[in-house]
Amino acid sequence: MGEIEDIYEDLDTDVSLDEFEEAVDSKVEQMGGLADEETAAMLIAHELDDGEVNGVVDIEPEMDEVKFLGKVTSVGEVREFERDGEDEQDGRVVNVDVADETGSVRVSLWDEQAVAATDELEAGQVLRIKGRPKSGYNGVEVSVDEMEIDADEEIDVQVQDEYTVEDLSLGISDVNLVGEVLAAEDVRTFDRDDGSEGKVSNLVLGDETGRVRITLWDDQADTATEFDAGEVVEVVDGYVRERDGSLELHVGDQGAIEEVDADVAYEPTATPIDTLEMDDTADIAGVIRSADPKRTFDRDDGSEGQVRNIRLQDDSGDIRVALWGEKADLDLGPGDEVAFVDADVQDGWQDDIEASAGWGTTVIPLADGTATGAGGSTGDSSESDGSDTTGLSAFGGDDSNDGGDEHSENGTASSTNGSTAADGEEVEFTGVVVQAQNPVILDDGEETMSVDTNADVTLGQEVTVRGELRDGRLTADELN
Repeated sequence: MGEIEDIYEDLDTDVSLDEFEEAVDSKVEQMGGLADEETAAMLIAHELDDGEVNGVVDIEPEMDEVKFLGKVTSVGEVREFERDGEDEQDGRVVNVDVADETGSVRVSLWDEQAVAATDELEAGQVLRIKGRPKSGYNGVEVSVDEMEIDADEEIDVQVQDEYTVEDLSLGISDVNLVGEVLAAEDVRTFDRDDGSEGKVSNLVLGDETGRVRITLWDDQADTATEFDAGEVVEVVDGYVRERDGSLELHVGDQGAIEEVDADVAYEPTATPIDTLEMDDTADIAGVIRSADPKRTFDRDDGSEGQVRNIRLQDDSGDIRVALWGEKADLDLGPGDEVAFVDADVQDGWQDDIEASAGWGTTVIPLADGTATGAGGSTGDSSESDGSDTTGLSAFGGDDSNDGGDEHSENGTASSTNGSTAADGEEVEFTGVVVQAQNPVILDDGEETMSVDTNADVTLGQEVTVRGELRDGRLTADELN
């Protein structure tokens, strides 16, 4: 095989070898003997490679022209529009979503191509595309100049009618997914480069296979406020994007999200607090032992920020959690059971590590008894409360309260007498269990009480204890 053939073999092109050799001869003649055949072959190869990209992710709107392969994930409907000028015929356009292993992109076919696309294209086909990139409403789009179906190429991108969370991968669109609402966030506004105002909001959905953040844009953004945790919804015509290394499912003007009657439940697990390490991003769950007041501070750019610290405890230990921004305003207090999804573990101010709940963290209140497990890990181990589940067992789980009195209307415990009583006095104290090992620790929202008892209690349970107070610790004669 000669040098020209070697150069040709390295090309990824639909130009035949004969056509390539003719182009080389023309290039030699054109350059008047300034280049030999090998040099001319390399110049032609460079021209043919111009615009080739390694994957969809490499397509940029600044490029003059791109050539790439993509698998069809959805074919839109043909839309007609009026062109400027009296003699101009109405135009037609259809949008086709294509993807490869690196990402997805929307391509636009015009006029005769648009009509042919609706008859010939279907999801799952692989296309060889040449076109001009531009900035579109939902990111980069490509206006197609040439396109053909390539039946010999294969691209590993799933195309299906219904997806679960574990099915999602970068580069797919037209996604229909049913999931349970785990959390909803407020609508936020932002200014676009063209001066218009956009809106965005987020939901977190879960199913039996995992969870995913849903990003809702513009007209869809307000729908996030319509759903409560525990409701089951369906995302229609979503598309997968990546942010900070995690997949998100986006819903734009072409998509929708609506409540459905379906049996879907998220079954998560939480990382035990005592196993957390620096730089982890983890799901943690437990009972709030204490909550500090909110603090405000000035950022370097002159804006004002806010933060609030709480202490979260599960059956393996406890950790300080910093709630930043709007999360500092959440109505959370001692005795509340809560999960923090995607919390960042980092250096703490006083502790070795602390968890940070910023914009990327989802805060999910839990039903009583959901965050199972008891107390800290200090001291001798004793009999547990009978549960062998560590951390978060399920969202919206069993809210029974074995042996507990009725909760007060505001959800916090009240106490009669308490730590102000003198040694030797009979004391009655009502509070929420924040440590279930002996000594049991109760918290009524204002103070804590250590209780010597062998009774089986569960983290988050509200109990009333009566007994004699000695050295600030209550020896329980009666607990219910």
